[in-house]
Amino acid sequence: MGWVESLQRAINYIEENLLEPISMESIAKQANVSEFHFQRTFAILTDITVGDYIRSRRLTLAAQELSHSSSKIIDIALKYGYDTPEAFAKAFRRQHGITPSQARNYSGKLKSYNRLAIQVNLKGVEPMNYKIIERDGFQVVGVKREFACQNGENLKGIPKMWEDVHRDGTNDLLFNLNLGEIKGVLGVCVDKRGEQPELMDYWVATEYTGATPAELMQLEIPASKWGVFEVHGAMPEAMQKAWKQIFSEWFPSSHYKHAGTPDLEVYPAGDPWSPGYYSEIWIPLK
Repeated sequence: MGWVESLQRAINYIEENLLEPISMESIAKQANVSEFHFQRTFAILTDITVGDYIRSRRLTLAAQELSHSSSKIIDIALKYGYDTPEAFAKAFRRQHGITPSQARNYSGKLKSYNRLAIQVNLKGVEPMNYKIIERDGFQVVGVKREFACQNGENLKGIPKMWEDVHRDGTNDLLFNLNLGEIKGVLGVCVDKRGEQPELMDYWVATEYTGATPAELMQLEIPASKWGVFEVHGAMPEAMQKAWKQIFSEWFPSSHYKHAGTPDLEVYPAGDPWSPGYYSEIWIPLK
């Protein structure tokens, strides 16, 4: 089963179980990937987190039921996963801009989030430059932080981490230590599958051989076949666009799958906000 088909199967599972408690583990199982990779790829392709999608769909259906049924508001709140009318009203107003009572009385506009249907658009207009290489395992050194994948916490926390390493001098230190085939500072996403699947580690690191400097930590990157994709343009937009193109166009048209080991964003020296900046994405493949 291809990635797009797997993702659609997971979306179908969500839709069929919107009135039940849904665990991220059970959703990711439908796509046959880890929780980390499912949540990350879902956000890349859809621009919304899994949690936000579920919440928006439930509130969309709740609004429809308010408009077309005589069920009590408290019963509808409980049906769509809210323990109290107050919690339901707060979430409802955040999405729709009106209260449940106003929705029942047809006195305001409602916002509908429709069921997702994944479609692949194989344009070919913007070719992707990439190469396939094989490398033995290698060592990187750097700093890491742990992030929750749920509710997009990692998407908020990782940019803040980059701000911090630029401000405190860690980024410059890593450039000076860089010693290996990969030239630059790396963003490394580590899936904690089997340990704490709802969490991920993110490293800002560099390839390095030798004893680990006292102020840094060390991570072994396993031997792998890598897809190395060129990224051209200013950060962060160019990197975000490349990730989306890889998952929406390249993977569906190739025979490769993500190997599940850490992938890398490579940031060479230069001005990352320049339109001419060059960077790379390294994805382990199987």
